[in-house]
Amino acid sequence: MTQQQTTNRFTFRTFVLLLVPIILLIGVIALFLSTGGGLDLESPAPVENLDIERHNLEHNSIELQVRNTGPEELTIASVIINDAVMPFQVSPSTTIPRLGTANIQVNYAWSYGEAYGIKILTSNSVPFETEIPVAFETPQPSNATFWGFTLIGLYVGVIPVFLGIFWFPALRQLGRRTMTFLMAATAGLLIFLGLDTLAEALEFAAEVPSSFQGIGLIGIGAVATFMLLDAISKKQTEATGSEVDRRLSIAFIIAVGIGFHNLGEGLAIGAAYNVGEVALGTFLVVGFIIQNITEGLGIIAPVLRDRPGISKLAWMGLIGGGPAIIGAWIGGFSPSPFLAVLFLAIGAGAIFQVIYEIAKLIQKDTAKESMPMTVFSGVLTGMMVLWFTGLMIK
Repeated sequence: MTQQQTTNRFTFRTFVLLLVPIILLIGVIALFLSTGGGLDLESPAPVENLDIERHNLEHNSIELQVRNTGPEELTIASVIINDAVMPFQVSPSTTIPRLGTANIQVNYAWSYGEAYGIKILTSNSVPFETEIPVAFETPQPSNATFWGFTLIGLYVGVIPVFLGIFWFPALRQLGRRTMTFLMAATAGLLIFLGLDTLAEALEFAAEVPSSFQGIGLIGIGAVATFMLLDAISKKQTEATGSEVDRRLSIAFIIAVGIGFHNLGEGLAIGAAYNVGEVALGTFLVVGFIIQNITEGLGIIAPVLRDRPGISKLAWMGLIGGGPAIIGAWIGGFSPSPFLAVLFLAIGAGAIFQVIYEIAKLIQKDTAKESMPMTVFSGVLTGMMVLWFTGLMIK
């Protein structure tokens, strides 16, 4: 046994040495909490925070889902709707532990189309307010709404992605310089999609309770996804060494990244419908189809010189477009800013990792013949295409 092998062994003594600082740290924290460090840690006023995550309107009933994001437990004392104190019920209990949730049920004869201001007071008389801008009965899960959201997901996600993939036979006939241009255009599309995905994640992060640290959640999801996909890509390259397999892998990762982006679009559409803030008209759906058809082109660009087969192309289309349906279901029936932030962050990390892989492919393809203007015009074209289509729907 070599000296290096001996020093790398993990022994019980090593475990104890690692554990001692942690035990001492716990002791220091306990000492500080018990003594206050010489300071008076009692707050002169109660520190409470209650997030009203969503409301649900049924006939003669308003239900509020709330979460305690303050440092200590709090107790719901009263509910006021349009300056009128109303009787209410709370389940599971009027006392909500830290990060705990509760449902507040109020029997109230609300009127369709009216606006309502709701104020919740705790036992310490701390008020928390929300507003229902337009009252209407919250859509409930049913066969009709289920298939309606499914069709919306098909229109804005699956169909346009597959239409973009249908360009595959024609694009295979193009020359090497045009192939490089398309790869650069794909990078441009993904750069725009990545930035747009991050922007959407930041919007949802503003709705996440402060205790869950929405910005940090974006960082964890994006960075972890980027590094995980990069590690998988390197492992696969080392295992196979095949450029064909590597390009196919990149195409599938592009599909995954675009899939998470479309899941975010579905979440936004479903959530907007759930609260009555948008009419999903024909023009909106047509705009999404025009924008998302370019995503199919981005998926197939890395494998244009190969023959991946119809089944693999079909799987790419489903992975890229199908999540729009799942997003519409989640957003329409159970909107969750936390899940939206996490999914969009994962999508952003996947998209930027693919941009990194495509940049390496372009660099390798242009090693013998430099084509800086081709790459520049391709990236710019890809970004401008999504920018112009975005003008139609935003």
